Amino acid sequence: MSAFERYLSIWVALAIIAGLALGQIAPGLVSFLASLEYGSVNFVVAVLIWFMVFPMMVGVDFTSLRRVHERPKGLIITLAVNWLIKPFTMAALGVLFFDYVFAPFIEPGTSGQYIAGMILLGAAPCTAMVFVWSQMTKGDPNYTLVQVSLNDVIMIFAYAPIVALLLGVTDITVPWDTLVLSVVLYIVVPLAAGVVTRLYLTRSAGSPVMGEAAVNAFTARVKPFSVVGLLATVVLLFGFQGEVILSQPLVIVMIAIPLLIQSYGMFAVAYWAAKAWRVPHNVAAPCAMIGTSNFFELAVAVAIGLFGLNSIAALVLFGLNSIAALVTVVGVLVEVPVMLSLVWFANRTKHWFPAEETPIRAQKSKEQN
Repeated sequence: MSAFERYLSIWVALAIIAGLALGQIAPGLVSFLASLEYGSVNFVVAVLIWFMVFPMMVGVDFTSLRRVHERPKGLIITLAVNWLIKPFTMAALGVLFFDYVFAPFIEPGTSGQYIAGMILLGAAPCTAMVFVWSQMTKGDPNYTLVQVSLNDVIMIFAYAPIVALLLGVTDITVPWDTLVLSVVLYIVVPLAAGVVTRLYLTRSAGSPVMGEAAVNAFTARVKPFSVVGLLATVVLLFGFQGEVILSQPLVIVMIAIPLLIQSYGMFAVAYWAAKAWRVPHNVAAPCAMIGTSNFFELAVAVAIGLFGLNSIAALVLFGLNSIAALVTVVGVLVEVPVMLSLVWFANRTKHWFPAEETPIRAQKSKEQN
């Protein structure tokens, strides 16, 4: 993990400051950028999201799915947490905190936006950063790849229906066309581009080992664009919402509290289940990490598509049209330090688990030889 990635929370915080400054210094520019959209898609943000998502999609190897049966325990835990528990607990926390606990401290009528932002975040399991967390906990890289690949396949079909179902707890009408369009634009399209790019790189290399090296070299070259896209998106989001944040600084703290509870709670559930089921640590740690972290790039994109980025409307309505996007961006700020703390914890509790090489790793080695 590079120093830049390790201190990603600092860069995100600096991007937030830059966005707030941009909204104050050049409000006309911010309004112009918000107007560059067709239907529900903001062109500037769409390009930045693709920059974020594409490098991680190149690393997804769907051929790993044929070995999914070799070690099912970690996958069962991950899938149960991601699709049967996590979205619903996030929605429940959103209702608890923003309909009740924090209701006296937020603008009347905005609780649904906070809840919607949390739902969008909770229903999107992590795709990219989980590889980083897996590496830092000495997780099995091939098994992690299987987990990510399977979750991506499920996400294509399950994300929109789950979000639509859970948005029913709010007073928001679900625009299905926007939700499906966001999934197509921010999952299907970059995933297809990643698959094509990966196939080209591996077939051009001539052998599996050289092909994997070519993929790693390519992703290393394009990875900086992903980080730049993330930070630029944060700058824009906070530029659009600058007045709301400056007038209500406690909003960030209120959003962070349920997100922290959700993150540590989901890790505890997945990690305990892996320990009880005697899953090896090199599978258990990534299994818990992927069940804890979120695909915040997708959540940001869908929030923008659903609720827009028009800064003028946001100011008039005290942020009503931008709070959901704000929640997803705060998720970025919270997630990195939380995940680093969980990596620390996982590394120091390795002795809780049996040490065992997974069949997937052995099988992968045989194929490469």
